[in-house]
Amino acid sequence: MQHIYCPKEYILAESIIVSAPEQAHYLCGVLRLRPGEDLVVFDGAGQEYFCQVDRISPLRADLKIIQKKPVKKAALELTIACAIPKKSKMDDIIDKLTQLGVQRIIPMFTDRVNVEWGPQQRQKHLLRWRKIGISASEQSGRAYLPDISEIMDIEEVLARAAKFSLKLIPTLLDRKLSLREILNKQGSGKILVLIGPEGDFTPEEIDLALKNGCAAVSLGDLTLRVETAAVAVASYIRLYNEDR
Repeated sequence: MQHIYCPKEYILAESIIVSAPEQAHYLCGVLRLRPGEDLVVFDGAGQEYFCQVDRISPLRADLKIIQKKPVKKAALELTIACAIPKKSKMDDIIDKLTQLGVQRIIPMFTDRVNVEWGPQQRQKHLLRWRKIGISASEQSGRAYLPDISEIMDIEEVLARAAKFSLKLIPTLLDRKLSLREILNKQGSGKILVLIGPEGDFTPEEIDLALKNGCAAVSLGDLTLRVETAAVAVASYIRLYNEDR
């Protein structure tokens, strides 16, 4: 059954009216939905609607709501602040972290990030990442859209770190515990993980993170690329919490 995102403004008491041409065309021309077919619509904020197609065209789709189902938020609230890699690798990171159920993704500038974007480029990338978040949510069956943040510098991220119950910074430096050791002590609740760029965080950034309550952790003996480290951490933390 298709799992489709619709903004709340489309959703009425007994029906969902999709009148935006781009999304109506997607339902009609790409998914080829037809009257009488069933689908699940979610609003991105935890409400699912089991629907049946009433009328549909490339310009508008009318969906009849059969049943409403609220979806409870997960106890684990995972935020990944990830240094922006070169080329389009951040697109894949957004996609994979969304599929893994990460609640918030913060694209992050650090001293060793090798991209330079002005305000227009930042906004262009952010809009694309949020579209990727929607698509990955539809594919993976999420009821909540990920919060894909505006791009922040690492100093901005750390200034907000106090609200998290556990703050982690994987690093190649020696003074660290394993991720498992840290999670065994405190592996649930609101968790923030900072993923560094190629070449790791600078010593100054690590010191700043430690001063703001982050714990330095190891991801093993191998040196991982940014996109691999982000997915590995999110996967491990999620599976760790599911097994508890």
